Amino acid sequence: MINSFRGIATKGWWVALVLLASTAASAQLKIDITSGVTDPIPIAVLPFDSDPRPSSEVVAADLTRSGRFSAGAANRSDYLVTGRHAVTADGRHQIDYELTNLLTGQKLLRERMVASPQAWRNAAHRIADKIYERIIGARSSFATRIAYVSVDGRPPAQRYQLIVADADGENSRVILESKQPLMSPAWSPDGEWLAYVSFETRSAAIYVQRLRTAERRRVSGRAGVNNAPAWSPDGRRLALTLSSPAGNLDVYVLELEGGALTRVTEHPSIDTEPVWSGDGSRLYFTSDRGGGPQVYRTEPRAGATATRVTFGGNYNARPRLSPDGKQLAFITRDSGGYRVAVQDLGNGSMSVLSKGSQDESPGYSPDGGTLIYAARERGQGVLATVSADGLISQRLKADRGDVRDPAWGPFLP
Repeated sequence: MINSFRGIATKGWWVALVLLASTAASAQLKIDITSGVTDPIPIAVLPFDSDPRPSSEVVAADLTRSGRFSAGAANRSDYLVTGRHAVTADGRHQIDYELTNLLTGQKLLRERMVASPQAWRNAAHRIADKIYERIIGARSSFATRIAYVSVDGRPPAQRYQLIVADADGENSRVILESKQPLMSPAWSPDGEWLAYVSFETRSAAIYVQRLRTAERRRVSGRAGVNNAPAWSPDGRRLALTLSSPAGNLDVYVLELEGGALTRVTEHPSIDTEPVWSGDGSRLYFTSDRGGGPQVYRTEPRAGATATRVTFGGNYNARPRLSPDGKQLAFITRDSGGYRVAVQDLGNGSMSVLSKGSQDESPGYSPDGGTLIYAARERGQGVLATVSADGLISQRLKADRGDVRDPAWGPFLP
């Protein structure tokens, strides 16, 4: 948490780092649904005619993974999904699919999905998104991506990988590989870039990297701590944590074009882990200025006043705002463990959602319905998700090593 971060961030490191533009061997994630709604909706997804790929299986897996559906046989289902695959004149992947309400016989969807052969999984995820929204009445995030850090091996032979994958853990791609720590990945609002912390010199530095081309540049490499980058909603600025010559941590805002730096907080306490409000008018951050870690809010300018936001318990850290700005997620100390909690910013009510003892790094899906976070399971670092109402939870466990620092990407065009 805050104190352990401060210890690791002030050490010097030397790394050999490799940029990877194509898929490389990486830890593969396996999803296990650990809890769901008590009465999931029965739905049948039949194999799509003439489809050489398991598109229908991806659709069924997405719906089942949501925890709100149970995929099964047509004669026991309320809804039926059918489809037919074809290849267009320019070689693209085309599926014409239908969603039928078996209880009424009504055709609820009759649409066509077209994608390049390489993007067939994304096309299947988008079909699942359409079906989910038509039945549930809310948007889902099947056709989005996650970023996370994988750590394999033991010191001094550890290998760190920054990985981007589909939201179901499939289609993973290594973005960066290092023999020394990588941490704190953060998505740009358009999903084109990742910001992250790397120790490829003798001190920590923050980089931004374009995913399609592997273009990257160092944007902050000041002496001491460079940590916790967070993109502004307009993609032009990063909020980040920097240290003074004396070692104190404060929140700054960096203009990516031109490099202008604004010190937002100036306090003898530790101020860290900033995150922007959806309209860019506020920053939420962790501070121990009240005696223990709590979440505060301020404006992203010099000299602004900070206001305390969390009051439940004596430890609340790593804030993340829901996409609609109505909820704040963070890590709270609860019954001796560190767990994911959410607070309603309207009435101040707080709920603890996760059940682990060392949960950390929460973040919302772009639809706001799910939180992803890092956890420990039998001594291994895993990723986990929990629905914002606490009813549905999953584990995403790697086939080897630890996984940590998850970040859920935005909706893609």
